[in-house]
Amino acid sequence: MTDYPTAREALRQAELALMQQRETVAELRRSLPLGPSGEDYVFTDDSGDVRLSELFTDPSRSVVLYHFMFGGQQERACPMCAMWADGWSSLAGHLADRLDFAVVTSASVERTAELVAEKGWGDLRWLSAADSSFKLDIGGEDDEGRLSPFLSVWELTEGRPRMTYSGGANIVSDHWRGVDLLSPVWHFQDLTREGRGDWMPSLAY
Repeated sequence: MTDYPTAREALRQAELALMQQRETVAELRRSLPLGPSGEDYVFTDDSGDVRLSELFTDPSRSVVLYHFMFGGQQERACPMCAMWADGWSSLAGHLADRLDFAVVTSASVERTAELVAEKGWGDLRWLSAADSSFKLDIGGEDDEGRLSPFLSVWELTEGRPRMTYSGGANIVSDHWRGVDLLSPVWHFQDLTREGRGDWMPSLAY
C-alpha cells in the first residue's frame, strides 16, 4: 500500500504538470490570430445606449464581456452565472486595474437593474443586449433564444473592436466545465475527498 508521502509527491508532480499545462493554454490563447473586425454592437444600460467600442477606457486595454444567462428563454437568472457574479462583484476593483469588464444579459435594462439591486452586484458594469443580435452573432444564444454561459474578449484595432477570444461552458457535448476557472468554488470542492460530485449552485441557500 502506498504511503501518504509517496502518494503526495506523485500528486505534487501531477499538480505541477497541470499548472504548466494551464500556462501553455494561456499562451496559446494569447497567440490566437485576431478575429474579423466586429460590428460595433450597441448595448443599453441605465444611462442609455453604449457601443462596444465605448467600453474601452483606453485603446491599449482589453474588454472582457461575460454573457450572463438571463432574458430570452431564461426567465430566472442562471444560478451558476449568479455564483460567478457574486465573486466578480468583490473583485471589480482588481479587474478594473488591468482590463475593462462588463456583464451582458439578454433581459431588458429594467429587469437587469432589478436583478443587480436584489443581488447587490452594483460594483460591476451591467449591459442589456435585449435589442441587439450580439449574443446570437458571437455565441451564448441560439436561434431559439436559449442561452448558455459564454464570454468574449475584445481589443481595439484602428478604432474597431476585434474579438481576440471567445469560449463557453460547453466545450464538448454534455460537458459544462469549460469556464469553471471563473469561480474558485469548484476548486475548493476539488480539495476534498468528496469532490464536486453532482453539486450545482443555487440562487439562494
